Amino acid sequence: MFGVNKGEVLMERIGTRRLAMISMTAAVEVVFDSILTLNFSAGVWYGLIFLMSPLAGILLGPLDGFLATLIAVMVGHTLSPRGAFEYAFTLGAPLCSMISGYTYRDKVKVALAYYSILFLAYFATPVAWYLPLWGVWDTLLAFILTAILTVLIYTGRGRFLMRKPVVFAISAFIGLEADVLFRIFLFVPCRTYWFFYGLTEEALHAIWSLPAPLITPFKVLVSTVFTATLGPAVEKALRLKAGWMIKP
Repeated sequence: MFGVNKGEVLMERIGTRRLAMISMTAAVEVVFDSILTLNFSAGVWYGLIFLMSPLAGILLGPLDGFLATLIAVMVGHTLSPRGAFEYAFTLGAPLCSMISGYTYRDKVKVALAYYSILFLAYFATPVAWYLPLWGVWDTLLAFILTAILTVLIYTGRGRFLMRKPVVFAISAFIGLEADVLFRIFLFVPCRTYWFFYGLTEEALHAIWSLPAPLITPFKVLVSTVFTATLGPAVEKALRLKAGWMIKP
């Protein structure tokens, strides 16, 4: 009627609401990313973005979550500067959203491929041969979990994952460690430990021994519990208000 295509109107509304969802999520994430914890970072997550990045991917989907978190960390890092090099390392946060989003939607093969490629690059780097595995124990655990989940899901044995707190926790953990692995990839295989910071291999070995293997996993644990506790309630509320906006 009046030359208006109902399909076009619907798509326009979907696009507008989708943009609104991305914008609102990014705004919340900016606040979290701007709150700094410089004395408790071990070089990873100077802000609190790690609390929100998994949720962004789970609720918005891998691509929209990636975009929302990317916008958030770029703005957050500008509002609360922490060095020019951090703009490169913080790209791990939107990758966390993406991997969490794929994992939540049972597309664990994407996460497995991601982990496989980056770990291959890590272990193909000569300096990594002399670094203790203790330094990446949590990321290796996530890699193993991802491989197990891939088998369970594609053999139809992953029904226990239907419970919301479980799937939220697993998706958050795998996404967060994907973020950590990206930072490791930049730091070691890309040799930014030397190009950016002028660190020697001895200094790198010291970092890999302590405190990174303790502080980073603790933050991952906090975010995983945070996501598993609040995530299902937030998802339910958003579904009730605008059900189709939360991608299945």
